[in-house]
Amino acid sequence: MWYSSITAEHLAVRRNVGLFDVSHMGRVLITGPGAEALLDHVTTNDVSALAPLRAHYSLMCNETGGIIDDLVLSKLEGEKFLMVYNASNRNVDFQWLARYSRSFNVKVEDVSNNIAMFALQGPKAESVLQNISNEDLRQVQRFECGWTKLAGVRASISRTGYTGEDGFEVFVWETSVSSPSRAEKVWSTVLEAGRQMGIEPCGLGSRDTLRLEAGMCLRGNDIDEGVNPFEARLGFVVKLKKKDFLGKDALVDLKSQGLRRKRVGINLLDRGIPRQHCEIWRDGRRVGTVTSGTFSPLLKRGIAMAYISKEYATEGEIILVKIRNRLVKAEVAKFPLYDARRYGFRRES
Repeated sequence: MWYSSITAEHLAVRRNVGLFDVSHMGRVLITGPGAEALLDHVTTNDVSALAPLRAHYSLMCNETGGIIDDLVLSKLEGEKFLMVYNASNRNVDFQWLARYSRSFNVKVEDVSNNIAMFALQGPKAESVLQNISNEDLRQVQRFECGWTKLAGVRASISRTGYTGEDGFEVFVWETSVSSPSRAEKVWSTVLEAGRQMGIEPCGLGSRDTLRLEAGMCLRGNDIDEGVNPFEARLGFVVKLKKKDFLGKDALVDLKSQGLRRKRVGINLLDRGIPRQHCEIWRDGRRVGTVTSGTFSPLLKRGIAMAYISKEYATEGEIILVKIRNRLVKAEVAKFPLYDARRYGFRRES
């Protein structure tokens, strides 16, 4: 969960750079003439729009429009795609893909235990990786992919992340759980390359506080099959103009019906730390529920993600969060919860 402390690692990523081992996540290789068609059928985004060495964020939904998982899909070449999804849903996601792949000329392979995965995140991520890369990383823009050599080891990279900051996902191929030497070499070399820039090895504790500040969902907390993309504010990756995909008919109906609740950010105005399942109250009645909550090391206050009734889902709306039978004053806030002019990949300096 941490190497030094959640706070130190969190602040290192916001101010300098941090390195996460995220090899626990699910990774699936989809290859063959039917790869694009399969992926267009099982995901909500438009896979046909992906050029080689490009990536996008997407969802897999069930037939009723509920979210099975969110994911990042990279097109490595014409008939070769790499999908990355949540660790907690690895088996479910793979079985879902395998089930529908039978109707397509495609190979679906779980490579999670044979490709190590690291995330280098923070405003100095490019500088650190450039120190040991044989490619010009300035040419790899956000949600683009590429190949490089790191410490003499060939690896693929994608410029994405789960912290709100600039950074790279690094994939070390042909390194298994039982023979991790190539991955260990890359990990050690990246840490050494960033030593003068304040790099910190980071655990899953700070990964969670960082993604919550940035407003990024966690499967099992903020999204699941009981949540649809529109109330989760993920409708931007649902391309209803596609000819057909799993859950499309249900999603069309859901969009036409309008929303009863929305996912929002919350800043506590009084002392307290909100947690999952905390109730949200307004006008003497319960109007929502916290799905993720923590104390922000950067903002020095309690923050949360929640679903609340549509009429109260406006930025600046005052609400009450019930924490251990105490109603704590809070306000609805937009994501990211930090000042995007000072932090995150859009920072101005």
